[in-house]
Amino acid sequence: MTERRYGRLFTVVILLCGMVTSGLAQSLSAYDRISKDRRFSASNYCIYPDTIVFKYTPPPTGKRPFYISHYSRHGSRYLSNRKGYDIPYKMLQKADSAGKLTPIGKNVMEQLASIISDSEGRWGDLTELGKQQQRGIARRMMTRFPEVFEGKAHINARSTTVNRCILSMGSAVQGMMSKNPKLQISMDASRHDMEYMNHQDQVLRDSMTSIHAKKIYDAYCTNREHNPRLIALLFNDSVYAKENVDEVWFNYYLLKSALIQQNTRMGHHINYLDLFTFEDIHQYWQKENAWWYFMYGPALINGGKQPFTQRYLLRKIIEEADSCLRLKKPGVQLRFGHETIILPLTCLMEINHFGYQTTDLETLEEHGWWACMVFPMASNIQFVFYREDFYDKDVLVKVLLNEEEATLPVKSDIAPYYHWADVRDYYLQKLEQYERERSGK
Repeated sequence: MTERRYGRLFTVVILLCGMVTSGLAQSLSAYDRISKDRRFSASNYCIYPDTIVFKYTPPPTGKRPFYISHYSRHGSRYLSNRKGYDIPYKMLQKADSAGKLTPIGKNVMEQLASIISDSEGRWGDLTELGKQQQRGIARRMMTRFPEVFEGKAHINARSTTVNRCILSMGSAVQGMMSKNPKLQISMDASRHDMEYMNHQDQVLRDSMTSIHAKKIYDAYCTNREHNPRLIALLFNDSVYAKENVDEVWFNYYLLKSALIQQNTRMGHHINYLDLFTFEDIHQYWQKENAWWYFMYGPALINGGKQPFTQRYLLRKIIEEADSCLRLKKPGVQLRFGHETIILPLTCLMEINHFGYQTTDLETLEEHGWWACMVFPMASNIQFVFYREDFYDKDVLVKVLLNEEEATLPVKSDIAPYYHWADVRDYYLQKLEQYERERSGK
């Protein structure tokens, strides 16, 4: 599919997922947004709505951007493995061989077969849409902060060792070079950087799914996972379906398989998403949102510490910023990774309201803790630094979440701009307190 056609797709799905202004997020419920377009419910499969035009708050007089530090999720991708397709497909295939599918069921099975064929050999790969997303974000960054990219500015880009992240990095750099061929660019994707780029903390991972947390989550999902109406649409024998179809997993993976297609060229070739009602999809969204909250967010039901998996990344961002601030023209630090990093990092930094802690999963939706607002495909956090000149010691920083001005849990007389010294001290103290608690000191 051409970039022009993808551009038209962006216009159509502008209200789907990812970032919106804070006012819109507060004025529309998740159900309202799903009612506008079912694909908003896609959670970490949402595409990046990069046709939104944001109005930025002018910096204090005399302050100019001079350095950007960044972390981005890879762009749109294919499903990472075929399990999500095989589970519903094999149930449909078995029923078809027994003559137990309705015409609608047969049509869905055929569409799934086409999706599987298109995805074969591409599991987890970056799509053309994903490449375009990264180029677009990079070009807009240059347009909004041209002072940082003047002349032979240096761009230091790092990626995890996963192919889709490496290609995302290359696409972003390609977008920058198209606007300024003089840029001095270095790129790397090495295990050397994985300790902070994609840190996996075994202690915290072990506490993700405690028995207590799992019981609370299962109770939350109990009335949100069955869909007998859908089963009746696809299978012509209720007794057969009850004995041979796992309704919960069939419903879950069939919907999931439809939602991810907005990231691939198959998005225009399937229509079985229309079989699900707004209520069906809202319930799916609620379950996914709650799952991401207790697995990677600050949920109290499993200790409230999961965001600290990204303590090394946050410390690295701070250390590299301190080092770059000593340079007259530091340029840009780009990093490319995954949603399992950018979500807990956002929570660790308490960006906007994502530091919200509760034991009641029912309050997430009304409070606005919507994971899909953080990690659509190609989601990113940009730290933009400002000063008057090299000798200006009062360095300011503004944080953008998916290119939208964000709030930090730090007092500021000039928000959304913050004094870097205050931001730095707040986060270092938070990290040091966690380390003391973990070591028992």
